[in-house]
Amino acid sequence: MVVSVNQAPELSDSAFATWQDIIEDRLGLQLPEQRRSFLKTCLSIRMREIGFEDYLGYYEFVRSGDEGLIEWNQLIDRLTVQETRFFRDPAAYSLVKDHLRRRIKDSQRPLSLWSVGCSTGEETYSLAMLTAEVIQRSTEEQPIRFGITGSDISKQALDRARKGVYAARRLELVDTKLQNKYFVPVSDKFQVDQQIRDRVCFVRLNLLELSRSPLRNLDVIYCQNVLIYFRKWRRKDIVMELASRLAPGGMLVLGLGEMVDWSHPDLYRVPGERALAYLKRN
Repeated sequence: MVVSVNQAPELSDSAFATWQDIIEDRLGLQLPEQRRSFLKTCLSIRMREIGFEDYLGYYEFVRSGDEGLIEWNQLIDRLTVQETRFFRDPAAYSLVKDHLRRRIKDSQRPLSLWSVGCSTGEETYSLAMLTAEVIQRSTEEQPIRFGITGSDISKQALDRARKGVYAARRLELVDTKLQNKYFVPVSDKFQVDQQIRDRVCFVRLNLLELSRSPLRNLDVIYCQNVLIYFRKWRRKDIVMELASRLAPGGMLVLGLGEMVDWSHPDLYRVPGERALAYLKRN
């Protein structure tokens, strides 16, 4: 049953502040006043499903014991899964394509890419298809190997990503040739072809625990539409950690407007007004 905002119990200022604190503390995500209705809807739907009527009572439940931990992980999926599409930002993907061409020209070593905050996998598979196309058009001899890692905090989103099955509307920006080449019709949906899925690995990762990730020496780190949910000081911490994972000459792609007046001594910005990217100095 879908619960409308009007049907849901009122989320008081104190309850809102309490939930803001735990979400930011555990996930790093900032929920300003304009997202109060979003939080109210997410909480009320889940509360009705498991029999809670009070926001603070539900809050105490998710903070207590093993059952609370399990429930918290269920709630994470409601709070973090966002709908996206393949090749959502053409300008950014164009930068990545040009960058990969140069990397292949300069070296024949395997390529490694990371899609940060990958949600249900469209971004990760887009990078995989783009990389496969660049390699096929750039090498006449033995194809260069490559791998893409997609990370997200939502187990539900990652489960969907691993299946690689999507509604037609998610493919609106996919070129017809690529759609015919890399997707297989499955009933009224489309599944990413096995050859692309074999190049992709999905892992669960909280951005507040980036230091635990073993990923390093990356050719591309793609982190778009993720940082907007964090406070400015935390965004800088995340981006500094990501920058440290780049290989010399590697590219970091961010969302326009997500980082303002940010700089790093080892990185320089790629010229362009339609996308935000940095290259690590060799």
